Amino acid sequence: MSLYGVMNASISGMAAQANLLSTVSDNIANSDTTGYKRAMTAFQSMVDQVSVGEHTAGGVLTRTIYGVSQQGILQGTASVTDLAIQGNGFFAVTDRGGTSYLTRAGAFTPDATGRLVNTAGYYLMGVDLRNGGSNVIANSLAGLSVVSIDGAALNWSPTRAGAFAANLPASAALVSGATPAGNTADATWTNKTSLLTYDNLGGEKKLDVYYTRTGDNTWEVAVYDKAAASASGFPYSSGPLATTTLSFNAGDGKLTAASAHSIPIPIPGGQTLALDLSGMTQLASPYAVNAAVVDGAPPSALTQAQIGSDGVVSYIFADGTKIDAFRIPLADAPSENNLTPVAGNVWSISAESGSVRVGAAGFGGLGVVRSGALERSTADLATELTNMIQAQRGYTANSKVFQTGADLLQVLVNLK
Repeated sequence: MSLYGVMNASISGMAAQANLLSTVSDNIANSDTTGYKRAMTAFQSMVDQVSVGEHTAGGVLTRTIYGVSQQGILQGTASVTDLAIQGNGFFAVTDRGGTSYLTRAGAFTPDATGRLVNTAGYYLMGVDLRNGGSNVIANSLAGLSVVSIDGAALNWSPTRAGAFAANLPASAALVSGATPAGNTADATWTNKTSLLTYDNLGGEKKLDVYYTRTGDNTWEVAVYDKAAASASGFPYSSGPLATTTLSFNAGDGKLTAASAHSIPIPIPGGQTLALDLSGMTQLASPYAVNAAVVDGAPPSALTQAQIGSDGVVSYIFADGTKIDAFRIPLADAPSENNLTPVAGNVWSISAESGSVRVGAAGFGGLGVVRSGALERSTADLATELTNMIQAQRGYTANSKVFQTGADLLQVLVNLK
């Protein structure tokens, strides 16, 4: 037996217990850190057997491992942008330099420009659905953009489609003189309705729609820009935006097959409105509008954001419009516990962890996103305090071994 081996073994034992105490201190310090994964010290024996019947102490080695795959308890919060993952997976984040990492720390808040950033300064990454994006690269974090919630965002949309249905009175008198299609001061019509539409900038554009009985079961339709009307209506400063003719069956009052069933109306400064007229009738009843629906909307302010379990970030505007703005994907690796830890409670891919896999939340074994919740640290104070006592005792015992070996070595040195 070598006294030097005894002392070396005890030194390695003290170093091992110091490493254990180091992980314990880290765990205790991060017991309240969102998304923190408990560090553990694994011990590995070293054997230096040189001959039969004689033992040389080899000592011990340690390795730090992290329980990355361990699920922490989810705790509810009042913030929509606080995010947690229930199940497998990580959020993809990036630092200011553009380097991508993985994290479970989901305490995100909008910065001055609306970008979601967590307490460690990492930006949440996702797919921008507003630009037609929907897919992610399955084996890379490339191609993602920073998720943002722009509190000053406005939503509007020009009118493109609509439907108008009304009953035209079958007993209405025929108009034999000038009709609205001619845009003359003496124009005569049977019925008139105005429609509110929106141009490309969300501005209001009112349309005057004239219905004029020009023959048996035949009606002229003429549409004008209301802003171009004179004080008495006709003549307008510009001609009709669109005209068409409706023909009805005398037997049932419905449009004939040969009749126009819609009318394209070019909205000034906007799109062409495809107005469906297939619901028009000619019955023995007064003029009555049964349906008048068009799409489009004026500018509306963002009132709130929603984040679903599928990771879709939706903007909700004051007019009730809901727009899917981003999709937050989740990522994982074949060996999560071998990911490399980086300051800020983030992880990077390593050779031991395997390549990253990116997919939609709730599919392919990935967990779901919980908005208004945070994942608590997996470090348990009671367990860590027990481990601290164990490390202290182990360190003290190893120091006693070293001291005994040193005393014996001193006796050996003093022999004459």
